[in-house]
Amino acid sequence: MAKKADIGGKRLISLSPESWAHWITGDTSIQFQEILNSELQWIERESDILLKVSSPEWGDFILLNELQLRYDARMPRRMRAYSALVEEKYGLPVYPVLINILSPRETVKIPHRYETEIMGLTAHQDYRVINLWEIEAEVVFQQNLSSLLPFMPILKGGNSERNLRQALLSLRTDPVLTDLEPLLSFFASFVLDIPLVQQIMRWDMTVLRESPWYNEILKEGLERGNELDLQQGRQEGEANVLICLLKRQLGELTASQEQRVKRLSIARLEDLGEVLLDFTAPADLEQFLADLEG
Repeated sequence: MAKKADIGGKRLISLSPESWAHWITGDTSIQFQEILNSELQWIERESDILLKVSSPEWGDFILLNELQLRYDARMPRRMRAYSALVEEKYGLPVYPVLINILSPRETVKIPHRYETEIMGLTAHQDYRVINLWEIEAEVVFQQNLSSLLPFMPILKGGNSERNLRQALLSLRTDPVLTDLEPLLSFFASFVLDIPLVQQIMRWDMTVLRESPWYNEILKEGLERGNELDLQQGRQEGEANVLICLLKRQLGELTASQEQRVKRLSIARLEDLGEVLLDFTAPADLEQFLADLEG
């Protein structure tokens, strides 16, 4: 049985929690104490990571880290609700931070505050927003932010072969970080040619399928809600991911090829995921599909 991947947000932040706390707050006097349980009475979400910290100025407080693959318009309300629940549970002030990983597909204004008013009563919640695509890649190397190494290709100025190789070297020279290489390759595939990614580094689809980031993309195939059952939604989501990767590998696909990929079963899609990086021309995909259909 394949080993379950541990390349989610909690694992990344736990690599160097104090450095992470310094980075998201800009306060180097903060001292890390512990990672808290993020499970609350009514909700449990993998994307939230709670750090208990202290500082000479503010005393003990909690850093609420919300990592989102893509910004969701419902986040302001969630930040308000989750901040209040965490403060109630632990009895400490909360400093909430929203970290967006991939830039929106269209121009979207990302607010830093939730506010609502009814009958003269106002509720609001401020929170810090960090958009990774706005973070300078050099900051990762200068501040030794190992937690951000897998995100190097999507950082500002990070989408170069030089930066990819430097991030990869940092991962490979640290035994604690070596299993994060598939995550680095995954994000590199968003901005660099897949043959280059394949040439430079390891690509492990088995590991990637276990990661919350890959599964977050698969959820896009489930956005029709109850119109699709879970199995069909997963199949559609995985097909869409593989079509995206195939386009980066081979260029544009024909409408027929896209439809044939979308008709593949989950098992066949998994087979395609394992071999697609070996394709060098559209004819290779055509042969793969023809063999299945023959």
